[in-house]
Amino acid sequence: MGVKFEIVNIQNPDNLNMILGQSHFIKSVEDLYEAMANAGGGIKFGIAFLEASGPRLVRSAGNDDKLVELAVNNALALGTGHAFIIFMENGFPINVLNNIKMVPEVVNIFCATANPVQVIVADTEQGRGIMGVIDGGSPLGVEGPEDIQARKDFLRKIGYKL
Repeated sequence: MGVKFEIVNIQNPDNLNMILGQSHFIKSVEDLYEAMANAGGGIKFGIAFLEASGPRLVRSAGNDDKLVELAVNNALALGTGHAFIIFMENGFPINVLNNIKMVPEVVNIFCATANPVQVIVADTEQGRGIMGVIDGGSPLGVEGPEDIQARKDFLRKIGYKL
């Protein structure tokens, strides 16, 4: 059979922040839940984990049914093994990424973004796997002095810099 590549568009109609990663072991969904919940700050989230062995189910958890459903639907569209997707509101990936990276089962983070995302999936006789992602669009230029000031102003406006 060889390998066939497919582009899967992540469905994110409200431009929510999302995190796509690779993880192993059935315990991932519960540990990812705890990592998100422990970030505090009233973050709402939905998680889906794609199991690659045994019953090979999409496992899910979260504290918001709408976000869990969005994660599950995207996980089913991906159809890969050992991956997870998290959608979140009332927070940013920067608030939770270190917690997620510390989960022992997490192998890799492919992206953490609110941009449109396309996932490059390889399909073989054994199964499907994520090869990489397209996160947003290509650069249109190089920032100039006004862009630098706008970036600095924005970071201060949202409280990430003094």
